[in-house]
Amino acid sequence: MGLVYALGAYLSWGLVVPVHFRLLSGFSPSHILAVRILWSCLFAILLVLAWRRRVRSPFPLRPRHGLLVVSAGLIGVNWLLYLQAVNGGHLLDASLGYYINPLVSVALGAAVLGERLRPLQLGAVAIAAAGVALAVAWAGALPVVAFELAVSFALYGLVRKVVGIDPAVGFLAETLILTPAALVWVLLAPESALPSDPRDFILLALTGVTTALPLIWFAAAAERLRLATLGLLQYLAPTCLLGLSVFAYGEHVAPHAIAMFGLIWLALALYAFDLLRAGRSLRADPAPGRTTAPGPGMRV
Repeated sequence: MGLVYALGAYLSWGLVVPVHFRLLSGFSPSHILAVRILWSCLFAILLVLAWRRRVRSPFPLRPRHGLLVVSAGLIGVNWLLYLQAVNGGHLLDASLGYYINPLVSVALGAAVLGERLRPLQLGAVAIAAAGVALAVAWAGALPVVAFELAVSFALYGLVRKVVGIDPAVGFLAETLILTPAALVWVLLAPESALPSDPRDFILLALTGVTTALPLIWFAAAAERLRLATLGLLQYLAPTCLLGLSVFAYGEHVAPHAIAMFGLIWLALALYAFDLLRAGRSLRADPAPGRTTAPGPGMRV
């Protein structure tokens, strides 16, 4: 079942969520974000109430829990950037951003948390950076949207790692923090949060479900699968996004983007190989008391 849960989460992020938001293209990204926050908050409350016996209590509160304000801001920015990319016809940039994200997380872990990078990880980061530098030199422009998505989500993952709180409680706290701003937007915006068209109403209400369900499935998969397996499967989402952008929505892949994607895929292949090799080493020599740290770039 672990593989089924993982496939459900990553295929939702790569196929269902972008198509869902594309169907809402008649609304502005800011309005979709505000409504998404409100419905996600309601869904998170119901989820925590239903799982109250499984959820780890955050009490007593620690100073580090205050960082949830930062993580809420980061995930809000990431959601808005993603919506702008999807509804603006830039799925290719969104795909690139989530390909780069694990490598940005690796670099942040080394720079902020002092995590040691293995030689192949260093090589992967260097190759990915070379791919981006080549694309910038070739096209004369930085893939800003992709970088903003990758950096915002990598920073979000870093903050959530430092906070160390139950995923369901953390998600509820973040949506509660964002709810006042979302309510102000919904009340002042000309667009209605409760549209008269039943189709639009249902699509807006389902944003809470398509936000929370993949997170639930991911948590279920994380309990059942090895971290290395979960880490490799995460590339399904940006691969599906790439396929959607080219084959479903007709986005053009420029030559410099092909070169950049090629180098990033090479970097990810090295990264995946390093994960598999590390997993085999752990199974072959299980040291007493050894625990496996969360992999970089994993969704929280």
